[in-house]
Formats: sequence, C-alpha cells, structure tokens
Amino acid sequence: MNDWNSPIYAFFHPTPVIGYKEGRRYHEFRCFASTCNKSVRQFLDKKDAGSTSNLHKHAKICWGSDMVKAAMGAQNALEARKILSESKDGSIAAAFQIKGKGKVTYSHRQHTRTETK
Repeated sequence: MNDWNSPIYAFFHPTPVIGYKEGRRYHEFRCFASTCNKSVRQFLDKKDAGSTSNLHKHAKICWGSDMVKAAMGAQNALEARKILSESKDGSIAAAFQIKGKGKVTYSHRQHTRTETK
C-alpha cells in the first residue's frame, strides 16, 4: 500500500478487498462514489499488476474526465482527496453532469398512481 501514491486512488476506498479467484490473488478497489457499486479488480500474478489504467477508465466514467484531470494534478492520493472534497458543489445539476447524461431537464408533472407504486 505504500507504493500506491498515484492520485487515481483517491476515487476508490483506501483499503482494497483482497480475494482469490481460481487460485489467483487480486486486489478489488471499490469506487468511492456514493451512487456507484462497481469495483475494479487488479490481478497480482501478471506483469502489469501495478498498472492503474483500469482505475482511470472507471473514474472517468463515474466521476467525469474534468474531475479526474483536476485530481491528477495533485502530488499523491491524499492531496487528490482534498481536491475532490473541495470541488463538489452538491447541486443536482452537477450530479447529473458527472454521470454524463447530457442536458439536464426537470419535470414538474405529478406522477400517476401507477408510477408511484
């Protein structure tokens, strides 16, 4: 864990789950976003065990490329976590823009009885 100093680790929980699949050991990094239940596995028996490209791919999908760029400007994961906590504005529009859904629209129409069930 001392070697994990890349800012990309700020988007994932600090302690990974260590598991085994078919005799192969892996680290499973769970996404830190509250709405995301995804995790990224890194198998340790390969020569690219220290690669973070799969972590980058998930972080761009879940958090957006602007947030990833802002965090990657930090020296390490601790500074990147500080940048992430300061950059969230908490608005509903920002939450939809992070997911990449496009233009944000709102509906003021009340749900029908079947839609509320």
